[in-house]
Amino acid sequence: MADPAPEPDPILAAYRASIDNIDAALIHILAERFRITKAVGDHKAKTKLPASDPGREERQIARLRKLAEDAHLDPEFSEKFLRFIIQEVIRHHELAKADKG
Repeated sequence: MADPAPEPDPILAAYRASIDNIDAALIHILAERFRITKAVGDHKAKTKLPASDPGREERQIARLRKLAEDAHLDPEFSEKFLRFIIQEVIRHHELAKADKG
């Protein structure tokens, strides 16, 4: 006969509930960020601006690395995360440009 399921750990359950809430907030924040960057991409396409702005991207990465350090978050992780987001934004901007082209 199988052992009965262990009793749920209320402390672990509370941590997991908090993580679930944070994950949901991250998704909503990313959705809002991409809503705004889509508008930026549309504007760039209409005004014939390039899809990417390497100077701004590097300034943003430097700024967010500093914020990560101040928040005791690994700045390498933060940079990788931001570069991933930037790449996706540029892809969207290039698509917008192609649609308007």
